[in-house]
Amino acid sequence: MRELVRRLLALPRLSTQLVVASVFINVLALASPLFVMQVLNRYVAHGVDSTLVTLTTGVLIAIALEFAFRQVRTKLARSVSAGPDEKSALAGFKVITRAKTAALEQIAPETRREIVAGINHVEQAYNANNITAVLDVPFSLFFVVVLWLLEPVLSLIVLAFIIFVFVAGVLGARSMKPNTQKVQELGGVGSGLLSTATREGDTIRSFNAGGFVREAWQKHTRAIQRLRRDLTDRQGLVQTISQSANGLMSVAIIGVGAMLVVAGKMDVGAMIGGNILASRALQPISKFSQLGGTFAKAREALELFRKLATVPLERERGSALTQYQGSIEFRDLAFTYGGSNTPIFESLNLKLDPGKVLVVTGANGAGKTTFARLLIGLLEPSRGQILVDGLDLQQIAPEWWRKQVVYLPQEPGLLNASIEENIRINSPDLDSSALNAIIDTVGLRRFLDESPDGLDTPVIDNGWRLSEGIRRRIALARALATDGMLVVVDEPTESLDADGIEAVHGILGSMAARGRTIIIMSHERGVVKGAHTLVDLNVKPVPAVSHADAANAEAAAESGKRRKASGGAAS
Repeated sequence: MRELVRRLLALPRLSTQLVVASVFINVLALASPLFVMQVLNRYVAHGVDSTLVTLTTGVLIAIALEFAFRQVRTKLARSVSAGPDEKSALAGFKVITRAKTAALEQIAPETRREIVAGINHVEQAYNANNITAVLDVPFSLFFVVVLWLLEPVLSLIVLAFIIFVFVAGVLGARSMKPNTQKVQELGGVGSGLLSTATREGDTIRSFNAGGFVREAWQKHTRAIQRLRRDLTDRQGLVQTISQSANGLMSVAIIGVGAMLVVAGKMDVGAMIGGNILASRALQPISKFSQLGGTFAKAREALELFRKLATVPLERERGSALTQYQGSIEFRDLAFTYGGSNTPIFESLNLKLDPGKVLVVTGANGAGKTTFARLLIGLLEPSRGQILVDGLDLQQIAPEWWRKQVVYLPQEPGLLNASIEENIRINSPDLDSSALNAIIDTVGLRRFLDESPDGLDTPVIDNGWRLSEGIRRRIALARALATDGMLVVVDEPTESLDADGIEAVHGILGSMAARGRTIIIMSHERGVVKGAHTLVDLNVKPVPAVSHADAANAEAAAESGKRRKASGGAAS
């Protein structure tokens, strides 16, 4: 309810129009009981047809006007939530796409999806019909006052039923709150299980994990269905109480009214009209009491959304160089994941001049991918600085910086868009000749020629349905489209065939010849033949830094090839 009040107060002019429309609607609603009273007391008593015609004409005009005002009010009520709902949906997605990576990763992916999906609960709660139902609630007292003028005893009966139904609705809404929270939490668990079942089908089948996953789904389904049944039962109880109260109130009004008629204190027309007024008075309260569950879901969704809104965002603005030359320096650089006492590395000091090559090596889990993400600005150092052409990376505009980098992550993800849109995403101004040159360079031409739609071929499921080699080639093309001065490649030859590996080495060699600064993350120390600097993340906590000239580097590379060939023969 606080959210609805906030929305109404934010639009004072519109809210005033809604209140005025509500006043006219409820005043015009008096026409029906007055018509009944007049027909019974005047026409039936005297039988004058012109009286019936006049009364009928009047009530029909009133009903038509009431209908028109209701339509206008509904349109106005839609405007109350249109802006806030759109703003919330856009804001939620903005946080997901702009939040600092380290902070966002503290929230489980399933929970993020549930938070954004929860906007639907908010939209359902504050739709036009529910807003108008809430606006009618105060007018229950208006009908009680009119009934008081007709017969005080009847108004007291109606007031008692109104209080009873209202209290039942409030208590019902409060009792639903704990289970609503649990349903929200279990919704995230269910999303995770569904994601596993749909994306990791091969894993489930290959390792006979179907029974395990089905058992987990069965437990989840039973738990969430039990909660939902409880919520449905509580909502049903409130609805039943409202309906039963309406019936009991009608019995009480007719019974007491009949006694008053027999006692000569009231006529039959007033009794029937009073029953209609009583029904009008209770109707808004009954509708409102049944909205408890809907508002409870919206309240939980908004609370989760507010938590998401506290996640810090990446900078939208920052410094930018006229032209990045390609130098990069690490000063006392350290990184520790939140909640861990052990740093991935620390006290790294190293400067790379433009055109130099750095190989960051280490075993799986040593921190190579973390190092790459630091370079892109996805993560922030726990201590120290990364300087690019002397400027602190944390002061640079992220969007500008990522256009200066040729970046190929270890596990590249794609957008659900066409292949061309994926390649151009960070370089929308890339011309057709450059695009085609990149496609040939990464070896995508054959795949595109064999695809009916070529560059317009849609990527679905973020590219996970493509072979890993094709996905990496598309990602490599996307990286090359920036033509940046810094090249950051994480495990460049992973999952590529011999042609792909040769293409990658050719691309890296070409970029080195063009004076690009190259940083390669690889578990193979001899991945580079030429002179380069080596950072060994296996050495903890301060990485070992060494330099290899061309001869030593080539010898190391040949040794690595022999070990690899030997391992392949042994297997």
